[in-house]
Amino acid sequence: MAPRIEAPEFRLTKTDVVKKVEDILAPLKLSEEVQKRIREVYDEEMRIGLARNPSRKSCLQMENTYLPELPNGTEEGEYLALDLGGTNFRVILLQLEKGRVVSDEVQHYFVPEPLRVGPGSELFDFLAACIYDFLETRSKLDHKLPLGFTFSFPMTQQDLNVGILVSWTKSFNCPGVVGEDAVKMLNEAIQRRGDLEVEVVAVLNDTTGTLVQGAFLDRKCAIGLIIGTGSNACYIERVDRVEKWEGTHGDIKEVVVDIEWGAFGDNGVLDFMKTEYDQMLDKNSLLVGSFTFEKLFSGKYLGELTRLVLVKLAEEGLMFGGKIPSQLLRPGSFPTRFVSLVEQDAVLKLARPVSSESCFHELGIEHGSDDLKILQQVCFAVTERAAILLAICLSATLMRVDREECTIAVDGSLYKYHPRLHHLLEHYIIKMTPGKKVLFSINRQL
Repeated sequence: MAPRIEAPEFRLTKTDVVKKVEDILAPLKLSEEVQKRIREVYDEEMRIGLARNPSRKSCLQMENTYLPELPNGTEEGEYLALDLGGTNFRVILLQLEKGRVVSDEVQHYFVPEPLRVGPGSELFDFLAACIYDFLETRSKLDHKLPLGFTFSFPMTQQDLNVGILVSWTKSFNCPGVVGEDAVKMLNEAIQRRGDLEVEVVAVLNDTTGTLVQGAFLDRKCAIGLIIGTGSNACYIERVDRVEKWEGTHGDIKEVVVDIEWGAFGDNGVLDFMKTEYDQMLDKNSLLVGSFTFEKLFSGKYLGELTRLVLVKLAEEGLMFGGKIPSQLLRPGSFPTRFVSLVEQDAVLKLARPVSSESCFHELGIEHGSDDLKILQQVCFAVTERAAILLAICLSATLMRVDREECTIAVDGSLYKYHPRLHHLLEHYIIKMTPGKKVLFSINRQL
């Protein structure tokens, strides 16, 4: 096996400890039988999520984005794009010729906390003001520009330019927006100004945006994937399978479906594979019983999951001389970046794992050489499980796309900066989709 996918060598000065550590990590190992069951559950939740009148609600939103096609190389003209999903709001001006970006201008605007938690109307007035500033600076105020709005929050789409906010996430919690159409609120803010010649013609979330950008660069792209603080995926689905799409849809044969798989398992369908560490993490989280799939591996939780395993090992007398460091008892004290640092040492097979040592030093934890070796085993275990879980759902999604060759456009900090995760993910995708040619493409940010 290549160094980037094989487990770190595990030899300790106390040989009897190896078996005990492996026993504690065993629940994180997904057997073939468990993997098969997760795949079957995922397939069923997708089917129910697309059904017109299902007997029960799916934990997968399977949201119709009303996006009937992806870029095909014929795009022309000048377009404005907005991206709201964090503390920085981006305004982008694109010039396209024959499907190619010939120029792009980007400006970032910081969204202060009072606006992120204040009245929704004030937030959208701020966005409109940023648009004005951006265009005024570039002498474009008199240009009539179509505008695409990337609104990276859970929403229900009722049309290509209608997005109803389901709930705020991240650091946003503006009253008066949940249950409302974000596009309508932005258009109203633009109209209140009376000095802008722009209109929002499409709304999408960051996952769909990742797919669109990926398809712009590669015509074989059919899946968009986010693996960062959270996780989600979208894909091209046959319209005849989207039973819940009421009304006529003309000659449209395919449409992009936003899976919203971060909530996979919120209805209990994944309880059979959750470990005691997963249960503890969920119990201590802000939203108990929500974002079940994300809590198993995403960047927001992977470090915390690792911390809980380390505490268990210390409780069993297998690390730190049997004493539990008080620093490890603090939730959130072991961030996901530590997992990446530890994995970097393991991948490089360094004689002295300096990055792993730096994690313990930063926490002020006294440790020995065996503690570092066990830490590498824990980080590999949570990383490999993450890759397998992602590969199970991606391979099932690839079967629905039903193409011999498919590119998956990926964005997200965990995928980009974890030194091993993407290699393991590619390894398991190949294993789970024999006969298919799958390529991962990392999206660049404008």
